[in-house]
Amino acid sequence: MRHGWLPVGALVAGLAFTPGAVFAQRAAEPPVAEAVTTLPPISVVGTNSKDYAPVTSTIGGKIETPLRDIPQSVTVIDRAVLDAQGVASLQDALRYVPGITIGSAEGGSIGNNINLRGFSARTDIYLDGMRDRGQYYRDTFSLDSVEVLKGPSSMLFGRGSTGGVINQVSKVPSLQAHNEVTATVGSDDYYRATGDVDVPLAGTSVFRLAVMGQDMHTTRDVMSNQDFGIAPSFRAGIGTPTEFTLSALVLHNHDMPDYGLPPLNGAPAPVSMSNFYGLTDDRTVQDVDSVTARIRHRFDNGVSLRNQTQYNHYTTDAQETGPNRVGTAASNVFTGLPTSAIGNITDIPPSQLYVLLGSHDRHITDSSIYNQTDLVTRFDTGQIRHSMVAGLELGRDRYTNQSYSRVDPTITGGIPGLALVPLEDPVYHGAPANAVRTATNRANSKADTIGVYVNDTIELAPQWKVIAGVREDWFKATIINSNSLPSSASQDVSFTSVRAGVLYQPTERESYYVAYGTSFDPSLEALTLTNGQQNVPPETNKSYEVGAKWDVLQGNLQLAAALFQVDKTNARSQIETGVYDVTGAVRVRGGEVSATGRLTSRWQLIAGYTLLDAEIVSASALDGTQGKVPANTPRHAASLWTTYNFAPQWEAGVGITGTSSVYASNTNVITVPGYARVDATLAYHQPKYDIRLNVVNLADNDYFASVIPSDGGRSVPGVGRTGIITLAYRF
Repeated sequence: MRHGWLPVGALVAGLAFTPGAVFAQRAAEPPVAEAVTTLPPISVVGTNSKDYAPVTSTIGGKIETPLRDIPQSVTVIDRAVLDAQGVASLQDALRYVPGITIGSAEGGSIGNNINLRGFSARTDIYLDGMRDRGQYYRDTFSLDSVEVLKGPSSMLFGRGSTGGVINQVSKVPSLQAHNEVTATVGSDDYYRATGDVDVPLAGTSVFRLAVMGQDMHTTRDVMSNQDFGIAPSFRAGIGTPTEFTLSALVLHNHDMPDYGLPPLNGAPAPVSMSNFYGLTDDRTVQDVDSVTARIRHRFDNGVSLRNQTQYNHYTTDAQETGPNRVGTAASNVFTGLPTSAIGNITDIPPSQLYVLLGSHDRHITDSSIYNQTDLVTRFDTGQIRHSMVAGLELGRDRYTNQSYSRVDPTITGGIPGLALVPLEDPVYHGAPANAVRTATNRANSKADTIGVYVNDTIELAPQWKVIAGVREDWFKATIINSNSLPSSASQDVSFTSVRAGVLYQPTERESYYVAYGTSFDPSLEALTLTNGQQNVPPETNKSYEVGAKWDVLQGNLQLAAALFQVDKTNARSQIETGVYDVTGAVRVRGGEVSATGRLTSRWQLIAGYTLLDAEIVSASALDGTQGKVPANTPRHAASLWTTYNFAPQWEAGVGITGTSSVYASNTNVITVPGYARVDATLAYHQPKYDIRLNVVNLADNDYFASVIPSDGGRSVPGVGRTGIITLAYRF
């Protein structure tokens, strides 16, 4: 597939999905993309007037849709919440979303690694509705909100999306000025600055620029991040039938990788939470370049046509070291514990143990180009009303991963490594001068994607709506390895995804629904090495959900509840060493409740609780995971963030988030304890400026923020108590 297909795809979508003459268009009605729900006015104290509860989202139907019309669980973290919590990263933005757990760098993966409803969402992160598959650490300086759609959603987004998808919504130019600069300082040498300005041009055109720079350290020894970013955007034709937006994101990260603590006796090693098991010259250097062009035209008959093209280029130069094995050492002779596969069970005191550090070096180049065309129309068939989105998506991905191995030849004992450090009190130093670096496997991968879809919201009566959608995807991928088996592999997959839902809305404030959806996961989806898995069919997923959404307190507080079940069939399972078949199955049952909005004009909150009953229902004896709980899947997760304006200019808030224990890997031999973390904020608001204090982990509790399944299962500590002061100035 060539890039030349992309403009052709835009034309095909515009013609192929235009409703025929049999359908009567409802002229003079605004397109569904423009529909908004207006809440009753509310008197807000002080200048902190931003609401926590947006009433619409783009994630549930590719267009701006009222949340009550989306038959799935949706969480929207808007700019007001991000600012109140002092959030700087996507990972922190998702910390208060129950049902999400965070993973860290693992194997060939770097950047944000997220689990959603018990399933990896590593390749299910989107930027403005288009796949953002790069392995990098995402910042929030250029975002207006983060949207989370839960449940399989391949009908809307194509391959992946087993547990759901995460969509980053970028800031866009507006005729209403957003001129603001911020400066942040915090404990442990935390420094950050951002800027966000609108520059009106002629008539309906605006230029917007968001910038960020930071030098951040944490309560973890050695850890530091130096990052900067710039996000320019131009928008023309605001409020006119034809609107054009051109935007870009340029991001540079120079971060210190953190592989956490090694396991000991079936749990994270009982050592100081500040211990760092790496080398002082480790670094992950990432450069991200993303350009998006979007054009939308609204026709007089209520039809709108939108075409969006996004090009992404990511590079990562990683020199990383992590704890690979625990054992004993005499001089430079290392003997690993023989129980590493079951959590390093031993009677040897931690003071007599050592950690063998191993390298995780690689250089990754990743690029993609996607084009998506959507035709949005509203029409009637008799007394039945339709709001339809039909479209075509074309994509091309290219991925190269050159891995390296570094070893210190003076370390003997049969297990190669780069350094030996005591478990209890590791010595911090750079890479040994005699380290030998060897290029290992080089993987070159590519994939082409075509997706054709249609989603119809059918209003049978004022109280009844039916959501029906179908999508056909064609995914063709190849991988060539220079020094690994298989030396090459390819897949050519086609899959039909469906989505169905029934909504009963007896009043404008109530919505009850049942929904069904499917998704699929090809084994070459991430374009990485999959020994023995390249010739198996895709994993398939089905979701069943029943739920309700209510707007109470005159529409100012949104309540939601849902029960769901996600079944992964055709799960890959190792039947022989290096040989896989689709004989496994995973099931996640659960429920969630949430509340978002205003209790009073002074009091806002966003809260939620998720119960996950997850099980690997079937797996091969060689895998040894049947009956186990999937990694990084807590049974209970809850969060509450609330703020109160106790005086016209003063705001105070507190947040509590936590989970029950999780397993570090599917074998369930490493148990990572649950935790509860308390955060707090105090802010003083004026028309021209805000001063805000945020305290993260107010009680200075020890807890683990993420897990890494590889190398026996490692656990990454969360930050200790950290104070942050932010001055925001508007002009």
